[in-house]
Amino acid sequence: MAELRIGTCSWKYNSWRGLIYSHNNPINYLAEYAHHYNTVEIDQWFWSLFGMDKVSLPSPFTVKEYSDSVPEDFRFTIKIPNSITLTHFYRKTPTEPLISNPYFLSIELFKKFLSSIEQLRGRLGILMFQFEYLNKQKMASQKVFQSQFTDFIQQLDRDLFFAIEIRNPNYLNEDYFTFLNELKMSHVFLQGYYMPAITSIYQKFATFIKDTTVIRLHGPDRSDIEKLSGGNWDKILVLRNKELSDIAQMVNDLLNRKVNVYVNMNNHYEGSAPLSIKRFEKFLEETRSRDHLNPEF
Repeated sequence: MAELRIGTCSWKYNSWRGLIYSHNNPINYLAEYAHHYNTVEIDQWFWSLFGMDKVSLPSPFTVKEYSDSVPEDFRFTIKIPNSITLTHFYRKTPTEPLISNPYFLSIELFKKFLSSIEQLRGRLGILMFQFEYLNKQKMASQKVFQSQFTDFIQQLDRDLFFAIEIRNPNYLNEDYFTFLNELKMSHVFLQGYYMPAITSIYQKFATFIKDTTVIRLHGPDRSDIEKLSGGNWDKILVLRNKELSDIAQMVNDLLNRKVNVYVNMNNHYEGSAPLSIKRFEKFLEETRSRDHLNPEF
């Protein structure tokens, strides 16, 4: 039977005290989190590229702490370090020249990363390659990207589950999903960041989604909701009822098709990830109670 895991993007927020955390001090946020959810996204290790000769990888102490804080059936989804997924260094201004990242799709660095998280191996769900929008300056074409990634992934022992999050809407076509299937990779559905609605993508390419997928729910504009929240993520600020209902229907269809699903909820989606999860679970129940799913799925 297909499995659904719902959790949040990151977890250490003081404003979640009273929602899922106690008011104890000191507090092991992750241990308390694991009493409520069976998965979480680690995004902190994504931020890893700080210079030509400065790359940060997870510390053994932190990895062990995370492993010890959760039960054996807990699963982490992890954003792979951007030192591996960035084609070029970030620019401070649009007029600065692009500087190539020497670690882009580096097998050596990726193996070091895998070694650094070895203590989490039994609790790993999916490792996600998140690529930024790849304009023509950074990547000549979709075909070139797929060729480079294929050369990279074929050098690895495939005993883990990998997925790709691509932020080029024009890449989301039949050729791309065929490429994923040929490499036995999963697709990450990203809701937000100027990407098309994930339900519209699913309607077009549902037959390509097999085994496991990840749904990451982000809002369209981080800065607006950050102003509204003031840094406190303890209440719903933007209602996305229609969207959540459609995505719940999509998730139920995936489960009926025996596809395992991870749903990673972000505070930026509605204002409070734990409260959005409660709302989403209600929409899931509603769609399950219907005799039939929407025929367009």
